[in-house]
Amino acid sequence: MRYRMHLESRGLAANTINQQLAAVRRLAHEAADSGLLSPELAAGISRVKGVKQLGFRSGNWLSTEQSSVVLEHAYGNTMRAKRDFAMLAMLFGCGFRRSELVGLEMDEVQMRQGHWAVVDLIGKGGHIRTVPIPQWVKAALDQWIVAARVTEGRIFRAVARAGKVWGEGISQNVVWYVVKGCCERAGLEHIAPHDLRRTCAKLCHTSGGELEQIQLLLGHASVQTTERYLGCKQNLGHPVNDLFELRTDPRPHDDDGESAAVKSSNPVEEASPQGIECRHGGSDHDQPVCDAQPLSLPKRTDVVEVRKSPRPQSLRRCSRSDLWDLEHYLTERRKEMDRKYDYRSSRISHVLGTLLREGRLDEEDLRGLPEEKLKSIRSHAKFLADLNAA
Repeated sequence: MRYRMHLESRGLAANTINQQLAAVRRLAHEAADSGLLSPELAAGISRVKGVKQLGFRSGNWLSTEQSSVVLEHAYGNTMRAKRDFAMLAMLFGCGFRRSELVGLEMDEVQMRQGHWAVVDLIGKGGHIRTVPIPQWVKAALDQWIVAARVTEGRIFRAVARAGKVWGEGISQNVVWYVVKGCCERAGLEHIAPHDLRRTCAKLCHTSGGELEQIQLLLGHASVQTTERYLGCKQNLGHPVNDLFELRTDPRPHDDDGESAAVKSSNPVEEASPQGIECRHGGSDHDQPVCDAQPLSLPKRTDVVEVRKSPRPQSLRRCSRSDLWDLEHYLTERRKEMDRKYDYRSSRISHVLGTLLREGRLDEEDLRGLPEEKLKSIRSHAKFLADLNAA
């Protein structure tokens, strides 16, 4: 729990925190199976809940015109310009991740079914997919390969200031600076390489591409992830609250008499201030409501009838605070029952110890259990007894 609070204090995303907590839970589980950790402690670690994902972060997409402008600013005759142009073309046209782009090798680019493609690409999480390469992307890639004389190994290499190609590859930071520099020259700020991957998915979808094919192109295990890449959850380009417009020009009132008449009317129904009616609960001095007395629906919009039979028998007035107290009481009782009757193998010793302490079981009922289990049950029962005595 302290480790989770430490991760939250760092301002990490919910997915990042849950991923690291899952690693700790798995380690505790393996340690308990190997006898290096007690089952009770491992069960306590596994009960630490993750962080809830409250919505999704809004992505950034480029339009067709903006993408073309970025490529135009990357185009040039120098060696570095040819490399940057080919890298951006692969990001826009194929939707690669940074790690996939810098690790791309020559033997992975093959001809399949009359079309160039990156075959058996190992992506995030070890997922294997085949990425088709459009003709305009292949032309930009060939221009760099021929100029750099790359015949084997990784395709993209480092380029010195003098235009000399050297090394056996590049780092992911090079991709970041290339995307950032070209987008800033095109007048676009705060654009990351992953935004070009989202843009590829968005342009495929707007051009009539099927959602299933886009999922295969990006290598997503879940179609919901692809929907987030497409912005299907929330379309900020055509938001729904732009479909209507209210009049904002103030109009003066004609006369005071008409305004007073309007103020005296009560178009909005008010809830009854006497509380909510329910069968159970309420104070002793409250008067019961007669069953035959009809309820005025426009005036009693907050009435809740809690009953088992179709016909109400006796209703008591109770305030909202009484309802919250009842809800809190029921929640605590449910938690108590869940703790007492937890039948998981890691908690069975605690359950039997609790029942033994309460007198629901005796030593005779536990005959046949291993001595180690009996010792753990007696220890827990003794702990409860000492706790109650204190």
